[in-house]
Amino acid sequence: MVVNDDVGQLTDEDRKKAFVLWFDQLRREDVNLVGGKSSSLGELTSGTDVPVPYGYATTSTAYRYFMKTTGCREKVDQLLATLKDPEDSDELHRVASTIRKVIKSAKMPEILATIIGDSYDQLAKRMGQNEPYVAVRSSATAEDLPNASFAGEQDTYLNVHGRDNVIRKVQDCYASLYTDRATYYRIKQHFPEEKVALSAAIQMMAFSKAAGVMFTVNVATGDDTKVMIEGSWGLGEYIVQGTVTPDNYVVDKKTMTISSKTINNKNIELIRLPGGGVEQRDVPEDIAKKPALTDEQIIELAGYAEQIEKHYGCYMDMEWSLDQNDKLWLVQARPETVWSQRKKNEKDESSSTNEVAITKDHKVLLKGLPASPGLAAGKVHVIDDPKDISEFKKGEILVTLMTSPDWVPAMKKASAIITNNGGMTCHAAIVSREMQIPCLVGTTSRGTAATKALKTGQIVTVDAKDGVVYEGKTEEVAKPKATTQAAPQVAEYFPPTATKVMMNLGDPDLAEKYSSLPADGIGLMREEFLWTTYIHQHPLYLIETGHPERVVNELASGISKVARAMAPRPVVLRFSDFKSGEYRNLKGGEKYEPHEPADLLGWRGASRYYDPKYINAFKLELEAVKKVRNDYGLKNLNVMIPFCRTVDEARKVTDIMRDQGLVRNADFKVYMMAEIPSNIILADQFNQYVDGYSIGSNDLTMLILGCDRNNDTVSSLFDERNLAVKRAIRHLIKVAHKDGKTVSICGQAPSEYPEFTEFLVRSGIDYVSVNPDMVKETKLNVAHYEQRILLDHATGLGRQDPTDYEW
Repeated sequence: MVVNDDVGQLTDEDRKKAFVLWFDQLRREDVNLVGGKSSSLGELTSGTDVPVPYGYATTSTAYRYFMKTTGCREKVDQLLATLKDPEDSDELHRVASTIRKVIKSAKMPEILATIIGDSYDQLAKRMGQNEPYVAVRSSATAEDLPNASFAGEQDTYLNVHGRDNVIRKVQDCYASLYTDRATYYRIKQHFPEEKVALSAAIQMMAFSKAAGVMFTVNVATGDDTKVMIEGSWGLGEYIVQGTVTPDNYVVDKKTMTISSKTINNKNIELIRLPGGGVEQRDVPEDIAKKPALTDEQIIELAGYAEQIEKHYGCYMDMEWSLDQNDKLWLVQARPETVWSQRKKNEKDESSSTNEVAITKDHKVLLKGLPASPGLAAGKVHVIDDPKDISEFKKGEILVTLMTSPDWVPAMKKASAIITNNGGMTCHAAIVSREMQIPCLVGTTSRGTAATKALKTGQIVTVDAKDGVVYEGKTEEVAKPKATTQAAPQVAEYFPPTATKVMMNLGDPDLAEKYSSLPADGIGLMREEFLWTTYIHQHPLYLIETGHPERVVNELASGISKVARAMAPRPVVLRFSDFKSGEYRNLKGGEKYEPHEPADLLGWRGASRYYDPKYINAFKLELEAVKKVRNDYGLKNLNVMIPFCRTVDEARKVTDIMRDQGLVRNADFKVYMMAEIPSNIILADQFNQYVDGYSIGSNDLTMLILGCDRNNDTVSSLFDERNLAVKRAIRHLIKVAHKDGKTVSICGQAPSEYPEFTEFLVRSGIDYVSVNPDMVKETKLNVAHYEQRILLDHATGLGRQDPTDYEW
C-alpha cells in the first residue's frame, strides 16, 4: 500500500500499490487500476485541455484490500455459488441483495478510510472550499471497455458533502458492484469475479442548471459526420434514466453549424439540495419548452466533442454539464460501443429471424422515436415496476414508462421495447442497440403514452425503423435474404472529380445494392415508383377514407431506405410528378382526376401542390420528408420541385413548404427541375426560391423543339444535342452560378452521348446524374474530360470548339 498524498509522478510499482490516484496521475491505459470511468476522467484531465471538474479515484488495489481484509471476498464467493439460474429474477435478487448487505455492513478498514478521507480534505484545500460537494461515481474494471457498453450498471451518488459521507458512499459503490443488473451482466458476459474490481471517482460537483450527453456519431443512423447532443434542465441523470425526453441537437462536424434542433417539453428536473443530496422539482411551464442550450453553447460542446474524438481516435460517448455561471464542463467521456463495433457495410436494420413484414393496412396505435431499428410482433406486457419483471416472458414486447439497468434481465427476453419517455441516448435506446432489439422511446412526446395506449396481452407489430406500433400481428415472417459469396475482384480506381457524378434511382430496394457504386449521391429519386409499387391508391382517396398516415408511412419507409443506404452522401427526392392519367390509374383516382387530352402539359408537378383540390395530398409528401429527416435523423435528404412553370408557382410551393416546417437552410436544399423554357429564360428570378436546378433534358428538349419523343412520326427530330438545347443549358449554368446556385442534369443524354457529357463539363455543370449502370463509365469520362481541359489550358494547344453557345 502506498499513501499518495500529493499530485506528482509515481513509479509503476507505487501506482499499483496506491489506494488513491489523482486525475492528473491517470491515463486511459489505467483501466485495470481504476476502471473505465476513472481512467477516462484522468485522460481528459491530463491529456486534453477540455474543462473537467477535478478529483481523485480509489483504485482496484483499494477495493481488493477492502474485500480481503473484511472477509467479504470469501462470503461473496459462497453466495454466488448458490445462484443456479441468473434468468430467475427472484433468485438473482435474493443472492445479489444479500451480497450488498454483506458489503455495506462491513467495517471500512481504518487505513483505507483515512486515505480516502485525507484525499477529500486535500481536494477541498486545492479547490479553496471547505467540505466541497462532490459526485462519487462507480467505475468497474469491466465497465466502459470497447466491447461492452453497460455503463451505469453500478451506482453514482451526487452532491455528497463531508468526509464521513464520502467514505460511506465509496463503500456503497463497492456494494453496487453486486446490484441485480450488474451481477446478471457479468455472469452473461462470463467475466471471472476475481478479475472484476471497482474504483470510485470522487469528483467536484458541477452545479448544473442543465446537463446532458453527446456522441461523436449519430447513434440513430451511424452518421459520423455529425455530433449529436441531448440536454435537459438540472442534473443529467434523468436523461440517461429516460425520465425526461431531452432536447436533441445535431451539429455538422465539417462546418461546425447546427444541422437540426428538436426542443421537447422538459417539465421535471433533478436538482441538488443545499445540505447535500438531490430531489426532483417541476420546471415552470414557460421554461420547460425552452432550449436547454444556446446556439453558441451547442457549438462549443461540439468543438469539445471533436477534440476528444481526435484525441481518442474513436467514436466517443460523453456527458456534459452547464453550471450556474454558464460554464460548460465535461464530466465523462468513454468510447462509443455500438457503431464503433459495426462493420461499415452492415445494414442499419436488424436481421433477426423473428422479424416480420408489416401489413400495410394495420391500424396505427401510437408512434415514438425509432431508437433501435428492426421489426417485431408479439404480445404486449406492460410493467410499471422493475420488481415485477420476473413475470415477463421471453418473446413478449416490453412496455414501460422508462428503463434503467434494473430492467436488463427483462430486456434480454424482449422481442421489442417501447417506453413513454426518453431520447436517443437514454438507457433503453443504448441497451437496445447493443442487444439489437427493436426499440421505440419517447412515445409521450409523439402524442400518446405507450403505457396508456397499449394493454397487456394485446398483439401488436413494432416497426422500430419508422417509429410506429401497429395493431395486430403480421402474417408473413420476413425471410432472410439469400447471400452469395462474391468472387475476388481487382480493386477499381475512380479518380476524384470536381464535377460530381450522381445516380438516378426509382426502386428503394435497390439502394443497398447500388450504394457501393462510386456515385457522389442520388441526384434524382423518383417518388412515383413508391406510389405504383407500394401505395397503389390515390392520396385523396386515402385521405377521404381515413388513412392519410399510410401515405406518410409508405413514402417515409421507401425514402429512408435510400437515404440510409447512401448516407452521408446527399439524396435528392423529386416530389410526385404523375400526370393526370397516371394518377387516375391509382385506386380511387377516377373520382379526383380530370380527363386531359394532353396531360403532358396539364395538371402536373408544381401546379398541383398549391391547388386547393390537391394541397392536402402534397402536405402528406412534406410530412413524409419531415419524418425521414427529423424522426429518423437522415439529414442527407433534400427535395426537388418538378414542372414549375412560373416564378409565382415557385413562391407558392416554397411558402407551403415553409408553413409545414421545411425551410431552406445550409442542411436542407430545395432544388427545381429545369425542364421548361421559362425555367431557363427566368432563371435569374427563380434563383431566389431555390438552391439549384436539375435539368430534365427529355422534357426540356421536347418543349424547346416542340417535338414529342414518343411520337414515331417526329421522334427522329428529338435530340438533346441540338444547339438550341445546348444554348439553353449553357445560359442556365451561367445565370445560376452568378447567384451561387448549382446546376445538375438527370436526363438520359449523359448516359447515351459521351460527347454531351464533355459539353456539360466544359460548360461548368456541377453534377451529372445517370442511371446506375452508367455511373462507373461516366465517372471515368468526367475525370478524362476534366484532365483534358486542364491540359488544354496549360498548353494552349487543345482542341477548340467553334460553336457559339451564347444567345
